[in-house]
Amino acid sequence: MKMRAISQDTAGGPEVLKMVEVDKPVPGPTEVLVRVKAAGVNPTDWKSRASGSVWGTPPPFVLGFDVSGVVEAVGFGVALYKPGDEVFGMLRYPVGHGAYAEYVTAPSRHFVRKPAGLDHAQAAAIPLAALTAWQALVDVAGLQAGQRVLVHAAAGGVGHFAVQIAKARGAYVIGTASAGKHDLLRDLGADELVDYREQDFAEVVRDVDVVLEAIGGDYGMRSLRTLREGGTIVSLLGLSEELAARAAELGIRAEAILVEPDHAAMRALAALAEAGKLRTEVAAIVPLAEAAKAHELGETNRTSGKIVLTVPD
Repeated sequence: MKMRAISQDTAGGPEVLKMVEVDKPVPGPTEVLVRVKAAGVNPTDWKSRASGSVWGTPPPFVLGFDVSGVVEAVGFGVALYKPGDEVFGMLRYPVGHGAYAEYVTAPSRHFVRKPAGLDHAQAAAIPLAALTAWQALVDVAGLQAGQRVLVHAAAGGVGHFAVQIAKARGAYVIGTASAGKHDLLRDLGADELVDYREQDFAEVVRDVDVVLEAIGGDYGMRSLRTLREGGTIVSLLGLSEELAARAAELGIRAEAILVEPDHAAMRALAALAEAGKLRTEVAAIVPLAEAAKAHELGETNRTSGKIVLTVPD
């Protein structure tokens, strides 16, 4: 059987994304087949499109890691879900891409049940970005109540979830963002905000316990000036030798992470969403057939929260 998906044959701009027909996947042992209702769009998607490679995999390929949908079939050994269950999750990053499609297969434990209070678009916005924030702040940095955390790009996909996760754990949250996004971030729980266009955060922020660095350039080195001795900086973009060495000199722990599928963390995020402590800021909802428009919008770097593709029945 065939299904529709968004694919590309070459590197390039958004115009290389085309609707094609490909084979409908079949779930193997411990896998589920999910009818995709919505797929989240992440910066890693448009970077892979532009470079023509998903971590070394050449085109043609189908992009996308975030999925919310309905279980259609289960493979041998799956006991968590039955056909008809609504689930959401992240396909195995970075090699399990394929969410821009009508169907996906993945290990059953890469998904959790979708909270009834979230629609599929809201749920599809969560997995990759929120898992990244959770793994950085909770698993790596061990963020505790009463600690001070600095979140860079606080209104972005990862950032707006990081603000909420940190608040849910009782932290004092400082965010960097342009002034136009400050009201949103206060609403999400940020305690203090720095307009990076008007102020140098490294001059005004001090004594933080954790920095979440998602911008690159000189942000990592400058962020070291905000951290107390014994603090932690977690980078989503890798660590330079210079940053690692300087952090060690200052008695600061420096780590870099790449997001991983995580059933326990997804359950924790679903529980936060169900309790009203994690909300998704959806910047735009775009039909699957117009995936190129979603990439054009994302590449402006002006959106708050996430862009989501919806897949018609």
